[in-house]
Amino acid sequence: MEKVLLLNGSHSEISLLRELKNLGKYVITTGNLPDSFVHKYADEYIQADYSDMNKIADIAIKNNISGVVSCANDFGIITASYVAEIMGLKGHDSFEVTTLLHQKDKFKKFAIEYGMQVPFSQEYHSEDNALQDIRNLEYPVIVKPVDLTGGKGVSKVSSDDEFMQAVHKAFDYSRKKIIVVERFIEGTYHSFSTFLVDKRVIGFFSDNEYSNVYRFFVDTSAGPADYQDINSVLIGQAEFVAEKLNLVNGVFHMQYVMDKKHKPYIIDITRRCSGDVYPEPVEHSTGLPWSKWIVMSELGYPSDIYVERGKQTKFCGRHCIMADTEGTVEDVIIDSKLKEYVYKNFEWWKPGYRISNHFVDKLGILFYEFPSRDIMNDIVKNIKKFVTVKIK
Repeated sequence: MEKVLLLNGSHSEISLLRELKNLGKYVITTGNLPDSFVHKYADEYIQADYSDMNKIADIAIKNNISGVVSCANDFGIITASYVAEIMGLKGHDSFEVTTLLHQKDKFKKFAIEYGMQVPFSQEYHSEDNALQDIRNLEYPVIVKPVDLTGGKGVSKVSSDDEFMQAVHKAFDYSRKKIIVVERFIEGTYHSFSTFLVDKRVIGFFSDNEYSNVYRFFVDTSAGPADYQDINSVLIGQAEFVAEKLNLVNGVFHMQYVMDKKHKPYIIDITRRCSGDVYPEPVEHSTGLPWSKWIVMSELGYPSDIYVERGKQTKFCGRHCIMADTEGTVEDVIIDSKLKEYVYKNFEWWKPGYRISNHFVDKLGILFYEFPSRDIMNDIVKNIKKFVTVKIK
């Protein structure tokens, strides 16, 4: 039985593990948290930090793996490409290309060079250099580390005092000790997830994104996105990058801001499974086997297996159940107005569950489907009215 390395075992990887097992693979999971419940469904768990490229490579070599599948994290896809490259495995872009796409400073340089629609940004390698440019700033701006996801270390600032604090915070978070400062685009947030085969988009899913707990962390989404007329533009951008960088088959996920002039600005790109069981609403709406496609692409399956096509036909999405403060969970109450549209829920909290950081700790995920866009937007934009986490 072929051994495959899956780089984490959180709730975000559960559909990837399922598909790997369906393909008959012997699955070894890694990660720092032995209690993550997905590990118990794997054939083997080896405790290791998936961002430690050399350690993961050593595990891969010792176990003679035939393929490596990233987790739902940018450090995971970078490590996966590194391992694939040194072992000669298929299914991943080169390490150079992967780091270009997943480190914000490198991607912005590429995007600006080739005229892609991205916010103007400047990178800095020290706090002193960033603060020297303070007189040239036009507020508001976004300050962020180049190498983290989930909004970690990100700040929107509107004054010199805020900028100095944000620069210190971003450098403190960044492992590479590099940050970017970019123009803040006022608008609405969205994502556009595509699947590339031979550098052409064969399926996509778009949605609106909302941040209810922490401004730079998306906890709620629903689609199709409000602006379907720009799909062809975004598909063109994905295929342009695929051609320019000679991308392998697989997911190409974009996050963008739609400004008040109806112009999309791409702010992030990833080539791995999105977190919080993102494939579930994709599959529910389009009928495309998103999780299966992801693992097959990262294992290097040939292009001729991707024969299905699908369109986004349902108004659906997901909501991460999160609290507004730290403490002990007493109960989670879902209002009946929302409950009638929830077609699946995935909750792991129990009474007494302790929340240590309410900005990142999740209690579960709700998946919903609505009969119309109006109902979808009415409920999802006000989701906090319909989901209450009681804390003591």
